[in-house]
Amino acid sequence: MTHRIIPAILSGGAGTRLWPVSTDAEPKQFHAFGGAGSLFAETIRRFAAPAEGVAFAPPLVLANAAHAELVQAHLDQADATAAAIFLEPMGRNTAAAAVIAAALGKEADADALVLLLPADHVIADQGAFMAAIARAAPFAYDRIVTFGIAPDRPETGYGYIKAGPELAPGVRTIESFREKPDPETAKAYLAEGGYSWNAGMFLFSPRVLLEEFAHAPEIRDLALQALAGASRSGSVITPEPQAFAAIPSAPLDIAVMEKTRRAAVAPCAIGWADVGSWSELWRLAAKDEAGNALQGAAAVLDGADNLVRGDGVKVCVAGVRDLIVIATPNGVIVAPRDRAQDVKALRDLAAKL
Repeated sequence: MTHRIIPAILSGGAGTRLWPVSTDAEPKQFHAFGGAGSLFAETIRRFAAPAEGVAFAPPLVLANAAHAELVQAHLDQADATAAAIFLEPMGRNTAAAAVIAAALGKEADADALVLLLPADHVIADQGAFMAAIARAAPFAYDRIVTFGIAPDRPETGYGYIKAGPELAPGVRTIESFREKPDPETAKAYLAEGGYSWNAGMFLFSPRVLLEEFAHAPEIRDLALQALAGASRSGSVITPEPQAFAAIPSAPLDIAVMEKTRRAAVAPCAIGWADVGSWSELWRLAAKDEAGNALQGAAAVLDGADNLVRGDGVKVCVAGVRDLIVIATPNGVIVAPRDRAQDVKALRDLAAKL
């Protein structure tokens, strides 16, 4: 059986953790960070061809209204056409987006599954990702399946999923969701086994997803009302701002996934990263023999283990190690790699200059 799947791409967010390249006006999904195209375009391209057991429909895109032109430009970059582009006048988190994706998916093909995923993640192993989707698909007609990333280190920056009994090889029930742990707890999770990182990717039947919003009916009902009252011009859907603002803001995990009994997890090792910091980008990037990751107009003399990037600015450093050095017309940051979490504070400081 070939499962028909509609990708629903979440393209919201603000430019904070990867400033000064990523900004509110042009957040990280619209930039290339080592791939052939932007993160958004690479996400769209993942579903350009069928894989064994699955066939993909044209994507749905749910994006910040301020980024409408960027969305279209990066769809063009990916040589893709969206079935629908829903423009959010303000962020309302992933629960509202999931409802709208389910409703639009049902409208396009009531028998298809919807794959909800962010536009700004890296997936290095396309074959393993397609295999995980194919494993999960038979269960997504009756359950909401999330893709859990097999952890390779005691990461404290992600939530974790504790798997329950096996439904089939590669698919399990969910025992519980765990919040971002402290270092010792993260080490214990790895030692115990059976835990996955929560990557925020979901495969579901629109019918099941909407039924399980009985756990958060106000979000579902107000989101559906906003969609019903939205204006449409071709593939572009624009809700009335006040109607959309009335939807409670909550993550899908908290609104539904932590409460439903119809959840499952497909643990997978797919070369996943959420590109959440400059230190993470250094870890993922190709490096020279001294461990330097150089992007754009950048050079290092007698230095090691640095991330140096020049966007429209030439950047040269000498005699340094373990630094992040990023220069763009928007600003310049220099910080130790282990202080990457301070980038948002640096952006806030720059705004006062």
